[in-house]
Amino acid sequence: MTTPGGASRPQAALARYSVEVRRGTSGGYGDAQEDTLALEVPVALVYNGVSHAVMMTTPADLEEFALGFSLSEGIIDHPRECYDLEVGEETHGLAVQLTISSQRLAALKARRRSLAGRTGCGLCGTEALAQAIRPIPRVTAPALGDAAIQRALAQLAEHQPLQALTGATHGAAWCDASGQIQLVREDVGRHNALDKLIGALARRGGPTAEGFALISSRASYEMVHKSASVGIGALVAVSAATALAVEQARAADLLLVGFARPGRHLIYHRPAAPAAIRAHG
Repeated sequence: MTTPGGASRPQAALARYSVEVRRGTSGGYGDAQEDTLALEVPVALVYNGVSHAVMMTTPADLEEFALGFSLSEGIIDHPRECYDLEVGEETHGLAVQLTISSQRLAALKARRRSLAGRTGCGLCGTEALAQAIRPIPRVTAPALGDAAIQRALAQLAEHQPLQALTGATHGAAWCDASGQIQLVREDVGRHNALDKLIGALARRGGPTAEGFALISSRASYEMVHKSASVGIGALVAVSAATALAVEQARAADLLLVGFARPGRHLIYHRPAAPAAIRAHG
């Protein structure tokens, strides 16, 4: 199915604008040139005809985004609970029409959440404090070596074509246990990039227990929670982790790494190895 934003097409997520280039710090000369900018458009997520969320999103890989968002937000528990998914153009943006099971729709209505998404916000529209920090499932962390983290980090830039062209997008990568990048998704929003990756993995039957996610942003509470909610056992971030992210990683027993830079990274939480591994490792 070919739909707007339904496949990974970098050109569909870009726009060209004329800009004035200024040089120097004391009223230096300027000239005009074209610059490539990342698109950011409103995307409505509509479940069985009921609009649930409007997110500001880069209009590429939207089917994967909608599926990943549905999984990471607990709207559905498994991809098979989404019966149909279609992306279409609306007057003021795009809409993803999802058909989910009647049981999951009833649960969604019971939550009475109406999210208004923004690039840097993952909790907009939450109606009560009790909804802000949801229970987090426990995961199984892979035995991840330092070399694998560094290997993945060294590859990340070459897998981010939108970032190379615009300097305005985040990336979320899925890496195997050796640190080889298998899959990358990009978006102006860090949460959106991770949701796109989660959706892409779900379509491929993953994630697998032995891999890990690498993100080009900080590790916030939401990024940890989204990872754990779909069984990702290790999250590596280019920037820092927040205190709540570390607390949630400990609660989930998720391996959390931050400030991943060439030659160094910080391990905020490393789950204890099982007794059998400690005895024979």
